[in-house]
Amino acid sequence: MKTFSATPADIDKSWIVIDAEGVILGRLAAIVATRLRGKHKPSFTPSMDMGDNVIVINADKVQLTGNKRANPNYWHTGYPGGIKSRTTGQILEGNHPERVLTQAVRRMLPSNRLARRQMTNLRVYAGAEHPHEAQKPEVLDVKSMNKKNTRVTS
Repeated sequence: MKTFSATPADIDKSWIVIDAEGVILGRLAAIVATRLRGKHKPSFTPSMDMGDNVIVINADKVQLTGNKRANPNYWHTGYPGGIKSRTTGQILEGNHPERVLTQAVRRMLPSNRLARRQMTNLRVYAGAEHPHEAQKPEVLDVKSMNKKNTRVTS
């Protein structure tokens, strides 16, 4: 039996909308990364962009466990003395709360050109509205997909 390898003609992309309200950040990012790569499809080919177009709404209402909301995140601008820090709570309450989920998903994808192209299929919105109604996206219920007993802090 020969191994199946998908070609661009075999790829069928769909649109999915996910409501992030009350969902734990890491679990949501793992589900979104799987959908972006296309690993949920039986015809998955690692070298092809087979993933779906994913729309995430209510990204500002995502949940974090433990002290992740209060612990600082550090990064460096590349200039001397350019170390910066903000807590995840400050980023969620700031002007761009969707960046927390976008970074979590980006870090779950491989570091290559294909992953950068797959990230263009992700649209994250802080509110409940999105401008992609014309694509008729299907609703994916992630709250019931991954239920575990974890302590959630608001």
